[in-house]
Parts: sequence; C-alpha cells; structure tokens
Amino acid sequence: MIKGVIFDLDGTLLDSMTVWSSIDREFLIENGISDPPAEVSDVVKKMTVDESSQYFIDRFGLSCTKEYVIRRIEDMVRQRYEEQIPLKPYVEQLLDHLDSRGIPYGIATATYKGLAVAALKRCGVYGRFRFLLTDREYPNGKNFPDIFIGGAELLGTSVSETLVIEDSLHCIETAKSAGFPVCGVYDPVAEADSPRIRELSDYYVRSLDEIIDIL
Repeated sequence: MIKGVIFDLDGTLLDSMTVWSSIDREFLIENGISDPPAEVSDVVKKMTVDESSQYFIDRFGLSCTKEYVIRRIEDMVRQRYEEQIPLKPYVEQLLDHLDSRGIPYGIATATYKGLAVAALKRCGVYGRFRFLLTDREYPNGKNFPDIFIGGAELLGTSVSETLVIEDSLHCIETAKSAGFPVCGVYDPVAEADSPRIRELSDYYVRSLDEIIDIL
C-alpha cells in the first residue's frame, strides 16, 4: 500500500523541461561558444547545480567562476519560473485525491530552490507539499538515493510504501535501486528514454490523472 508520495518537479509537476533543454545552449552562446553540442543538456541533467556549472567551465574552457555560472543561469530562467511555466495537467486533481486519502507528499528536485518556490507559489500549490528538497540539503543530488530516503523519513513512511513519481531515467534508476516503488511519467523531452523508463518503472503514465486510478 502506498502511504506517501515523493514528486519530481521539472517534467513531472511543472511543464518546464523545454526551458532547460534550451537554456544551457543559450548560456554557452552568450559566453562565446558559437555552436554548443546538441547533447549538452542530456549530459548536465544528471548533475547537481554545482557539478553542471563546473562541467561548463571545464568542458568549454570558460574563464568565469562556478559561482558566476550558477548565478547567471538562475537569472536567465528566473523570469520564466516566476511568470510563465505552468503546472502540468491534472496536478491539482491528483493532489486533491492524495489529500482525500490522507496520503502525505513532498518534492525532491535538482532545480534551483528559489526558482522552484517561485513557480509553485505562483501556481498556488507550494503550501500543499510537506517539503521541497534540493541539492542544498542533499549535495549528491539524485545520483544517490539519500534525497529520496530523507523524503520518506519526513513523510513518516518506509521506502517500500513511498511512491516516487519521476520523468528522468537516471532518477528512476536511483530510486529503484534503493527499493522505492516508482511511477514513470512521460515527458516529450525525454522521449528517447521512454522505453527504458517504462521497463524499469512499476507504473508508467502519460498523464498525471492516470495515477489516481493506480492509487
């Protein structure tokens, strides 16, 4: 029985993945890399904020500091999180269903915390979540299960009864390896990973309202 839920944010609750697939290239072009490789976003999406910022410096020979990269990318996407990025369809209906069942839920994300808070507050759902965990609290990000285990502890649920809802393959691999039941969520940006996500996940949905039936 599922007694708690840990949501991913980008691509799961927020329709924001296209922002991140373009912003990395925009930042590199701004810093003199005229033709950034198309796969750069696929590489950095598996990294923490610190790791991706250092990767840009090392891989492309940038002369700026890691702190500058972190601050600049956050500034570049801030307006979109504060003003534009919407919730995915059926988020509020799913949260209503969890509330009606007395199932607590929180968020574990690799996104900048300030941006996540801004988007969730604008969309009117921030106060509904028990927690918002990022790599500030868990510097290893989602490449290690600590962030999911910490989330389950905050929910007061065991690993085996805490459903992780994710759209990213590497995060699903991490949660599954730690023993969490996982629901994979389709996102068009991760189309290439969909077959493997479907194979690994205990459940797989194209729309969040399908999770209501699962629960």
